[in-house]
Amino acid sequence: MADAAPPSFLLPDLAWSFLSRVATLFMVFGAAAPYFPQYRQLQKSGNTEGFSTHVCLVLLVANILRLFFWFGRHFEVTLVWQSIVLIITMLALLHLCCGLQQSSRMSTSTHLFTDFDPRYFWAWSRFLDYIQFCLAFTALCLFVTYLLIDSQLFVETVGFLALLIEAMLGVPQLCRNFKNKSTAGMSVKMVLMWTLGDAFKTAYFIINATPAQFWVCGTLQICIDITIFFQVFSYRKEDKKPK
Repeated sequence: MADAAPPSFLLPDLAWSFLSRVATLFMVFGAAAPYFPQYRQLQKSGNTEGFSTHVCLVLLVANILRLFFWFGRHFEVTLVWQSIVLIITMLALLHLCCGLQQSSRMSTSTHLFTDFDPRYFWAWSRFLDYIQFCLAFTALCLFVTYLLIDSQLFVETVGFLALLIEAMLGVPQLCRNFKNKSTAGMSVKMVLMWTLGDAFKTAYFIINATPAQFWVCGTLQICIDITIFFQVFSYRKEDKKPK
């Protein structure tokens, strides 16, 4: 005798469970997806001039802070994994940029993190220096969080800073585009995926009732993404001119 078909009333639950799992995977890996086109474009061009590595700085600081926010206020573990994946992705992108910059650098002078020279902050010569910065920043956050973890004001402030800094993600690229009066070298696919991802995650934050910092800053990110798209259209004539 053939097995009986599952009751029809279970299908909506199964469908909802499937969609929930897909949404979770998208939240974990979708935030890193926009940087794959940029990574490939950098590999292909061998030139980092059109890409602002300060985007990596913004996301590294924001996601390290977000991990410490979780220790004070346990939001969804999905967002913790998202932060971990983003940190790894940013380090991979920095590793590529450092390799390309070293191969094209004419000067023999080097700038190290341990020089503590503010003039060359985030313009160091080696990938190792960026790792040292991340470790030093993490150690500082760990020490301060250990001292103030019982303060609700501190915890909420860390959460606000983490999400506000992340909301400023597109600002370095926006400023670079404005300075160059061009979007050449920037992956438009990356910005499009930023926008779609920010819209999805903001809706996800609202539906899942995450702390207010998440959806407020997500809305701000969408506004910045749209501004960068305006730059793409504004500078398209300059970008088409032969160099």
